Amino acid sequence: MQLEQDCRSLIGHTDVDEGINRRNFIQTAVGVGFAAAALPVFAQSVIKTDTKGLSAGLVSLDIQGQKVPLYYAQPEGKTNLPVILVISEIFGVHEHIADVARRFAKLGYLALAPELFIRQGDASKYASIAELMKEVISKVPDAQVMSDLDAVVAWAGKNGGDLQRLGITGFCWGGRITWMYAAHNPAIKAGVAWYGRLSGEASALTPKHPMDIAASLKTPVLGLYGAKDTGISVESVKKMEAALAQGHSHSAFNIYENSGHAFHADYRASYVEADAKDGWNRCVAWMKANGVA
Repeated sequence: MQLEQDCRSLIGHTDVDEGINRRNFIQTAVGVGFAAAALPVFAQSVIKTDTKGLSAGLVSLDIQGQKVPLYYAQPEGKTNLPVILVISEIFGVHEHIADVARRFAKLGYLALAPELFIRQGDASKYASIAELMKEVISKVPDAQVMSDLDAVVAWAGKNGGDLQRLGITGFCWGGRITWMYAAHNPAIKAGVAWYGRLSGEASALTPKHPMDIAASLKTPVLGLYGAKDTGISVESVKKMEAALAQGHSHSAFNIYENSGHAFHADYRASYVEADAKDGWNRCVAWMKANGVA
């Protein structure tokens, strides 16, 4: 399948709305839980990043009348921080995504992971990928995602973030969104897309795909993809490279010959430690080289 795939608020911020069901959200989303559709969790490989020296937790953003949960992590007591948006897989903001945010925070970032499916449903409640795709993911419009991310960026600018140093990274579904938001928001300095879909049929909800915006893209995006990915072929990556070459974004790809899809997901059987670590190092270096860090 192509599209497979701590908690109190900062003082002065709004806590998670009671209507979201705080206990269930924290447990399944960012406390101890992983995506039900990706079980079993391979505990021996799971990376656990602590919150020592960090402020981390949940806030609730009111975006056009919708309470949108947002996981944040940042160096404690610091302001004027570079901002990184961390965009989830189809499984939403569960513990792995929260951990990635904490990894960035340890490097000095204000890292923000919004729950972008909240209007369509609770991604943590589905036991199969097929059901999750049908009932939630397939109903999420790109326009809604872009608008929600704009609101998250605005929040960051009012809460210790330096919007002159703004980056985005995402995994699978979030990898595609990384390409699309880098094209949508000119304030993005750099993006890193992990095995995100590059092409597809146009629809009312997804009128364009990364291949369609490649030539006009101005933001440098690094694509990290696996040669053994059965949903995103090396051929499609090469076509994307050719489309990007028609523009001036200076984007690039790194293809991992021994990896398939979701090779960074340390809680899943797809995890490839060496490539995940190399990809992470490349991601951090890309952000630094392009003025985000």
